[in-house]
Amino acid sequence: MINQNFIIIGTLIGAIGSLVYLVNTVKGKVKPNRVSFLLWSIAPFIAFAAQINQGVGLESLMTFSTGFLPFTTFIASFVNKKSEWKITKFDLVCGVLSILGLILWFVTKVGNIAIAFSILADALAAIPTLVKAYKYPDTEIAWPWIATSFGVILTLLTLNGLTFANSGFIIYILIVNTIIFSLVQFRIGEHNELKRQS
Repeated sequence: MINQNFIIIGTLIGAIGSLVYLVNTVKGKVKPNRVSFLLWSIAPFIAFAAQINQGVGLESLMTFSTGFLPFTTFIASFVNKKSEWKITKFDLVCGVLSILGLILWFVTKVGNIAIAFSILADALAAIPTLVKAYKYPDTEIAWPWIATSFGVILTLLTLNGLTFANSGFIIYILIVNTIIFSLVQFRIGEHNELKRQS
């Protein structure tokens, strides 16, 4: 276990990556999926509230930042029309299912169940961006995603013990961000398409 101050450092690393993503969104170099980013700003806030309710301490800061930073990107996507990504029916279906996950949290209002439904809602919201990163890696930049993953790892290393309340949501964030990074950085979709055509 490392010093808890590394949670702040980890959160700042993720924030720097998100700030770069935000700037590139305003410039039109990145085209975020608005469904993903809007819902990514809601689910973590719910998980954050549930963590506070469960008595989770400073490590909940990482969860809060994973909601606040996507919200700034969602707003930024309206600034430059070049950063707009066309929303499909598939995106909307994922969005509706994600909202259903959030509604289930409101029905249960139990800490760990709320965190579980927040993970489910966030994962469903991630599907449009995962598909986009797979098919169109040029619409993304890779390193902000891995920056958040690195920040989560630092946060996990500060924990005295892993519980679902203090680490469930951020472990999920680590997994999904690492997958998106890999899809964009290694252009997995393009390579698979070339193999299919040859």
